[in-house]
Amino acid sequence: MLPARSRGSGPPESGTETPPGSPSRPGRAGTVRRVPWWRTRPAQGIGYAAPTALFVAVFFVVPLVLVGRISLSDWPLLAGNQGFNAPENFTEAAGDDLLWPAVRFTLTYTAVVTVLLLGLALGLALLVQESRPGTGLFRTVFFLPSSLGLASASLLFLGMYSPNIGPISPILERLGIVDGPISFLGSPTAALWSTVALIVWKYAGFYMLILLVGLQRIPHDIYEAARMDGAGRWQTFRSITLPLLRPSLALTLLLSVTGSLLAFDQFFVLTKGGPDNSTMTVVSLIYREAFQRLDLGAAAALSVVVLVVLLILNIAQFRGLRGTDT
Repeated sequence: MLPARSRGSGPPESGTETPPGSPSRPGRAGTVRRVPWWRTRPAQGIGYAAPTALFVAVFFVVPLVLVGRISLSDWPLLAGNQGFNAPENFTEAAGDDLLWPAVRFTLTYTAVVTVLLLGLALGLALLVQESRPGTGLFRTVFFLPSSLGLASASLLFLGMYSPNIGPISPILERLGIVDGPISFLGSPTAALWSTVALIVWKYAGFYMLILLVGLQRIPHDIYEAARMDGAGRWQTFRSITLPLLRPSLALTLLLSVTGSLLAFDQFFVLTKGGPDNSTMTVVSLIYREAFQRLDLGAAAALSVVVLVVLLILNIAQFRGLRGTDT
């Protein structure tokens, strides 16, 4: 004989079950209580992403659209009539006498800085890779210049390069290396290498830190297996370290190339584009068009061209360095 069922042990009434994923919860006595929409997972996700999306929209998307609008218009900085004049701004920018010298100088500066900076950063990262007594101190010393602002570092080097108040020329004279004060910024070649020295000194430690993180992610078992197989240091570096360091190298190369193509602060402080516009970069030319010639339309047109070139270069770098990982 089967026992009698207790009250309430039967199947639930129709409409009281909560379907999976429904924004509702079972309440008392089998009733369904709906959860407010602002407490659901999609609403919470939107709430978390909204501040970042708003920041990107206000400080990136809106200025980008505005720059595109200005690049197609006659847009004086202070006063004057604004009107659509495409593609006049782009053709005038292409015909500027300083544009192609500025492009050549920017590319030369980018190539020199990238090679020296990445080579020195990789050497420093390999030097402090192993944990030994004093390694932490060296890591801190190498990284310390990157904590200084670029404008402040440029002013510091401007004082050091000065033949009147700078310490470099008097020291070299006392050592008998030179006969008189050195003009570090007086010629195009000297100005280029003096600026390169500033950038390498400032950013080598920062890129060293990025590469150091990549080196420490490589398992030591791979190096041990290579040593057991008789591989030397150069073979290990070429066959293991460099291939496994590709993501970090891609990031450092991307940052170096992008930062060098957009160089402005160091040349504005050290050389002001001189001597004889020999250190005029593309961004310096944009600044000249906007704030000296008061033509925002031409400056915006150059900015759009630089943006397109940077996008192409960045995509090419990722595809070339990371290969199938992208």
